[in-house]
Amino acid sequence: MDKYLIVGLGNPGDEYADTRHNTGYMVLDAFAKASNIVFSDKRYGYVAETSLKGRKVFLLKPTTYMNLSGNAVRYWLNKENIDQKRLLVVSDEVALPLGAFRLKANGSNGGHNGLGHIQQLIGQDYARLRMGIGNDFPKGMQIDWVLGHYSEEQQKILQPAIDTAVEIIKSFVLAGIDITMNQFNKLGKGVPHE
Repeated sequence: MDKYLIVGLGNPGDEYADTRHNTGYMVLDAFAKASNIVFSDKRYGYVAETSLKGRKVFLLKPTTYMNLSGNAVRYWLNKENIDQKRLLVVSDEVALPLGAFRLKANGSNGGHNGLGHIQQLIGQDYARLRMGIGNDFPKGMQIDWVLGHYSEEQQKILQPAIDTAVEIIKSFVLAGIDITMNQFNKLGKGVPHE
């Protein structure tokens, strides 16, 4: 049976819940809710399992803290013997406006410390879904911004992107990265091509 690992980046702990840096967690929570599955506290992360048309899907919310996310990703890839081509990492992205998103098959970490640590341990060759959180902060205030909480208004703008992200995960598992990028990136709010 084909196995997939879907990782939502964030920081564990109530004080980080619903912060911009935990947008990856929020996407996986939405996917789990839609799939009627719950997370269990396992090694290096909260893990939930489901299957889509005969394909086994592991959801992972690392509990290593953001800058050590690679430890959790590498451990679960190895433990479940999952091909790296079947890994999708969901992260927040300050370079994209709130509510926008971008799916890529590989590439640099864009200065994101979670993606940076994963890259150190397994390289750049894995799919990632970057969820825009905007960058409406004064110079030098990026850390306060990413660790800040979404307002109710901002959550309303974010929600459609989270709903779409759930569909993107399903498509990634069932149709593969290329078809999924073609289908969904154009919906990512007209984000200019890099």
